[in-house]
Amino acid sequence: MVVDLKANELVLKAGDSNYFAEDKNIDGKLILTNQRVYFKTSENDNHNYNLEILPNQIREILFFNTLKIFPNGLNIVLKEGKELKFKIGKRNSWGKVLNKIY
Repeated sequence: MVVDLKANELVLKAGDSNYFAEDKNIDGKLILTNQRVYFKTSENDNHNYNLEILPNQIREILFFNTLKIFPNGLNIVLKEGKELKFKIGKRNSWGKVLNKIY
């Protein structure tokens, strides 16, 4: 899995993640850089679910529990109203870093 980084872009955090898209659960990696957030799928046939989120697109970062009991859900709410939901380990540290970039 390769992500093309822009000039002066540094990876701050990366981890295995699941993206809850429509009725699907897409496996991949969530990657946070000093310029943006990427979600890169692990399977080539799901490449249309790859995401790139710029800090100026983010309105809010929310947490949720998956299966109502596991505290590992991260919801990135965009200014356009769209919600991008991810399952990620150590979501509190992700939330702290994400809150600093937008």
